[in-house]
Amino acid sequence: MSDKAPSFSVPARMQGWIALLGAVVALGPLTIDMYLPALPVIGTDLQTGSDQVQLTLASYFIGLALGQLIYGPASDRHGRKPPLLIGLAIYVLASLMCTLTNDVMMLVFWRFVQALGGAAGMVITRAIVRDRCDTQQAARAFSLLMLVMGVAPILAPLIGGWVLALANWRWIFAVLAGYGALMFLLVFFAIEETLVTRNPLATRVAVIFRNYRHLMGQADFVGYTLSNGLAWAGMFAYITGSAFVFIEGFQLSAQQYAYIFGANAGGLILASQINVQLLKRFRLSFLLDRMMWLPCLTGVSLVILELLGWLNLTGLLIGLFLFIASLGLIGPNGVALAMHNQMKVAGSASALMGALQFTVATLTGATMSLFSSASPRPMLMLMAVCGVLALLVYRWTVERMASSL
Repeated sequence: MSDKAPSFSVPARMQGWIALLGAVVALGPLTIDMYLPALPVIGTDLQTGSDQVQLTLASYFIGLALGQLIYGPASDRHGRKPPLLIGLAIYVLASLMCTLTNDVMMLVFWRFVQALGGAAGMVITRAIVRDRCDTQQAARAFSLLMLVMGVAPILAPLIGGWVLALANWRWIFAVLAGYGALMFLLVFFAIEETLVTRNPLATRVAVIFRNYRHLMGQADFVGYTLSNGLAWAGMFAYITGSAFVFIEGFQLSAQQYAYIFGANAGGLILASQINVQLLKRFRLSFLLDRMMWLPCLTGVSLVILELLGWLNLTGLLIGLFLFIASLGLIGPNGVALAMHNQMKVAGSASALMGALQFTVATLTGATMSLFSSASPRPMLMLMAVCGVLALLVYRWTVERMASSL
């Protein structure tokens, strides 16, 4: 089989709603990244340690994983639009409650609820793309989604830093509530229903478990989902640990940290758009075979340099940039291949994919919180482990599929 890709492209008329879907999906990175510069401040204000504050990240990841399992079947039964609106409403309410709490465990709880609402945008947008695109088009659509949502990690820490300079950390959640309300209005007035045939049985418990059991029995779905999730889990180790590494370890300001975070997000965007161009020439499997090596090699190299004492701030910044950028060459392709042949259960497939990936992210974030340190070593070691496991799972998937032919 040729490695050349068939000449599929995303129609121009679809790029408008892809941009809007990207803005909805951006709730996820916005909600995570905007308050990262405030983590040390939140700990001081609520009189608690960094390990407790980092639980607000872990609880958010748990909420995203569980929430997606709910919205997937709901979107297969009720259509894509109604569950999306309900999720956005929950998100706005929880964001407002985060502004009012004075206890770190209540903040952990409301972050969990916030994620339950925000999960709707992540799972349903993937299903909408699957409703309207074939596999090759979907990969390019997901790359365009990453372009739009990728602006969020650039702007979010900057906005968070600016808010902290003008007010206290609670206003960060007020800004998030306002953004969520804006997305609710845009979805209500601008997004059309894309599900042609609804499944009235999709939310029955027996049907839900049957669909999930069927998906878990597919080596290609599970393999592409987990390898993609493990690669991205390396980024969650970076998200959870980097604020303390740069602000407390390297004594950088919150604003300087925001610039670093934004630069890495810019690398992710750039790589995702390079992926769009590569998809015009090569097939998904050909690209993914090669790109899965990047986070593994980058992560292991960073650990070796750190253990040898050869890793300074400049080297760390370059290595992190390369690691995060590599995900822009992996994510869209992995999602498209995992969603291949899932037309009848696109909502459930998207939900299970998100749940599995964010379960891995939750475990990564929780592990990072246990080894919270101003030293980059725990963060880098966890990133390297994620990169190695991602490559191993991917190779297992490819070999398993080859043996079944």
